[in-house]
Amino acid sequence: MQQPLDILSKYWKYESFRDPQEQIIQSVLNGKDTLAVMPTGGGKSVCFQVPGMMLPGLCLVVSPLVALMKDQVENLSRIGIRAIALTGGISTDEISDLLDNCRYGNYKFLYLSPERLQADWILERIKELPINLVAIDEAHCVSQWGHDFRPAYLKVSVLKKYLPNVPFMALTASATKRVREDMIKHLELHDPAVFIKSFARKNLAYMVFEAEDKLRRIQQMLVKNPQPSIIYVRNRKACYDVSRQLESLGFRATFYHGGLTSSEKQKNMQLWMSEQAQVMVATNAFGMGIDKPNVRTVIHIQLLDNMESYYQEAGRAGRNNEKAFAVLLVNKADTQIGKNQFLEVLPDKKFLKQVYVRLNNYLQIAYGEGINESFAFNLNIFCRQYDLPVVKTYNALQFLDRQGIVTLSKEFSEKVTIQFLIPSKEVMRYISLNRNDEEAILTILRSYPGVFDMETSLNTDLIVRKAKISEEELMQVLKRLHEKEVISFRSLGNDSKLTFNEVREDELTINRVAKFLEKQNNIKTQQFDAVISYIENLQTCKSRLILTYFDEEATQDCGICSYCIAKNKKVKDPSQVALQVLELISSEALSSRDIEEKLELTPDEVIFVIQILLENDKIKINTNNQYILK
Repeated sequence: MQQPLDILSKYWKYESFRDPQEQIIQSVLNGKDTLAVMPTGGGKSVCFQVPGMMLPGLCLVVSPLVALMKDQVENLSRIGIRAIALTGGISTDEISDLLDNCRYGNYKFLYLSPERLQADWILERIKELPINLVAIDEAHCVSQWGHDFRPAYLKVSVLKKYLPNVPFMALTASATKRVREDMIKHLELHDPAVFIKSFARKNLAYMVFEAEDKLRRIQQMLVKNPQPSIIYVRNRKACYDVSRQLESLGFRATFYHGGLTSSEKQKNMQLWMSEQAQVMVATNAFGMGIDKPNVRTVIHIQLLDNMESYYQEAGRAGRNNEKAFAVLLVNKADTQIGKNQFLEVLPDKKFLKQVYVRLNNYLQIAYGEGINESFAFNLNIFCRQYDLPVVKTYNALQFLDRQGIVTLSKEFSEKVTIQFLIPSKEVMRYISLNRNDEEAILTILRSYPGVFDMETSLNTDLIVRKAKISEEELMQVLKRLHEKEVISFRSLGNDSKLTFNEVREDELTINRVAKFLEKQNNIKTQQFDAVISYIENLQTCKSRLILTYFDEEATQDCGICSYCIAKNKKVKDPSQVALQVLELISSEALSSRDIEEKLELTPDEVIFVIQILLENDKIKINTNNQYILK
């Protein structure tokens, strides 16, 4: 029998394993259930792919992301290993044919999402396959304490009944002790061997900086570190806006978010991977399975809702083991914005009951009825009818889905994308000749400044409210513009499908699940509080804070984070700095920013010295907001 290192060398061209890959592989080869927690970039996939190649039969891989499955199948195919992924959009007949190929076609890996396991006929077919190993990737999704709970993962353990003698391997990049315990429990791992690689990244400097002007701070960092960088933002519009701002400053930038077409994603990804673009501005849709070793800087300009996500995204810097930076830029408004975005939209028991009762009334379900009934459902229309906040209502419906009360498909309101095909001055001319369309067009232009440059998804509910028109009137305007070749226009009707799994019982139903809702809200609050503690704690090494969060003991400071640098930095004598400022502005008028850059001072140091000089009548400010000698 070939040894693990032989397989690694033959297919992946590596001459040695990283710690603890070889021990994990040996555990699987010994037939043991195994739990592996390995930080981002630690080489988790090799841990199941090598034994999958060594053992006779087929390795079944449960993975949550279509992009990640496709990426791994392509990578395996490239090195001569046969693999299949059961991704979305495949018909039942095609799935059946692919499973036949797995049984008779000498395939080594079958990738599928946990949702596929909810179909009994697929489980029956899997039982017939020569499965040698079940690998559950992103296994933290099984835990409600995890940062990305996914109810379908709770059904993965059913495979244990079908494959009682097959070893199971659970893999994740980040998990606290509580999440690890949940993974073992919910996946029904039997006496598993547990491997936890240290979360310490000795080459990665975790930085938290207060910055009122975040774009300027980004500019300084990208000039100082011109190597490949990632800037994470919260939404699709910010992707476009920040990348355009960086390009206007002379940087080569591109962007990536979930709303781009496959070809656009591939094109922008290639620009960055080939280093034709220095900066990738992205939402959290970017990064999973992306392995670019020489990323120098990862910058977050908005808060995340949990430390697990931050650690994973920050960890995409410095995979070549050279010094790299994970920077979080914050200002005074960020904490409240984060609370509004992450905590204020959590439904409480009263709101959950309100949504549930109105949902039943909206779909005309009588008390004691409704089980197994399915309906087409448009979230925006429902919320508009009852004047409900969309995000909070969506969270309430998601909770009902997780508790098995309803089943809700993932697509929601009608998706509308447009792009203006004529110059802005021609659009203004069109408006002057078509006054009835003016309010709708101007609202779109104000809300989506990039709509001339790229195909843009419209939030029709937002446009309707701002323009004070009906959705039908908006659609008529868009169709007219399309017919006159003013815009390109695509409309994909994709109402969700909602199925009731229980009879309507109002109070009884909500009372039964209220304790789980309270637990969920407490978890999310604690996770966000941990983020706030990370940015506000000025007395502890940032690396130690992260290690402590993941229940790992840290015995010494890292020496390279923002706290350690500030602690070791020599305090500058204000009187000496004042003399330097006076000398600088004796020859030219300078702004506080100019002084900051020329003397390499912090904003606080500059403000303090300038205030002293102003109070002592040594300097004054001119009409251009610059400082000159008095």
